[in-house]
Order: sequence, then structure tokens, then C-alpha cells
Amino acid sequence: MPYGLPYVARGQTIGLLGGSFDPPHAGHVHLTREAMKRFGLDRVWWLVSPGNPLKARGPAALSRRMAAARAIMDHPRVHVSDFEAQAGTRYTAETLAALQKSLPQVQFVWLMGADNLAQFHRWRDWQEIMVRVPVGVLARPGDRLEARHAKAAQVFHKARLHPAQNRLLSRKAAPVWGFANMPMRAISSTEIRKNGAWTTS
Repeated sequence: MPYGLPYVARGQTIGLLGGSFDPPHAGHVHLTREAMKRFGLDRVWWLVSPGNPLKARGPAALSRRMAAARAIMDHPRVHVSDFEAQAGTRYTAETLAALQKSLPQVQFVWLMGADNLAQFHRWRDWQEIMVRVPVGVLARPGDRLEARHAKAAQVFHKARLHPAQNRLLSRKAAPVWGFANMPMRAISSTEIRKNGAWTTS
């Protein structure tokens, strides 16, 4: 397969969890497992990015973050990839276009936490992302109110699935998005870096 991606059978559904993973942690693992269950996904790929265009300071070395991600996310249906670095894409919309071109037989679903939905309108070509693939949003209890009032949620309010239909998300045609609550995991990459447990150098 191109870019070191694993073999995928025609018609399979793959959730994409992108980010700097600086560092990857148990919250990412928990979100991944919940996404597979709640949105009816066959697989999830972690897309470890070279850097986040919205952050001024660069993350730790990509090779280090990839190794850490593979160490913590040990699941037969989860693949950790540096696709963006290999494909030369910088923004999510570009990454999705490249993946769909490489694997047209696959249905991709973009995954994010509710905290990302709240500032999703700041992403480059965010509306293109919404019309290109289904989007699955997972919320911790404290994130729900802000996410529901997010600009993206308002612009695409008619495309939101009823919660009872979330497991059908991966079989729907974009634009469509689902919003699912999951148990709280009070952990973040930012807090881990602040505590000195992970340095970017």
C-alpha cells in the first residue's frame, strides 16, 4: 500500500484521529476505543502530524511521537501513521483529499474531541472537511455546552445525526456529523507537558 498504509478491504470504514500527539496519552486511547464503538468503525488510524499550523511552537520530533503513539495504542484495529509527513500535506482538508485519492474504496470518518469542534471554524477549509467526510465528535461532560454552540455546529446543524443513529455515521454520505458523549478522562497533552513529564526537545 502507498505511504506504508495497511491493506484495507473495499467498503471498510476508517476513523481518522489527527493531531500532534505531543505526547500521546490514555485519553487518546480512550477516545479511539469509544469512537470505534459509538460510530460503528472498522478501524481507526492515528495521523501523527509533523506540526500543528494553529500552534506557534513546534512539537517534539516526529519519530519520537510516532514511537510513543505505537507504544501506548496497542490494538489490532488501530494503525499509527505519519501519512501527512510522507504525503507532504499540511492541512486536514489536503490530507483527506490525498487519502481519498489513494484509497477511493474506503469510507473515512474524521474524528475529534468536542474541544476541537469549538474552534473548528479556525481550521483551513473547515467547511470542505465537513462536506468531504462524515465527522464524529466525542465529548467529555464539561465540553458539551461550548461545542453545541460552536460555529461549525450551527452552520451544519441540519447535518447532525440523532444520537440513536450515531452507529450509522460511517455509512452516511457527507455532510453529516454525530455527537456522542463519553466518560470523563481528565488528561491532556498540555497538562503532561506542563508537569514536565514530556519535553519537546
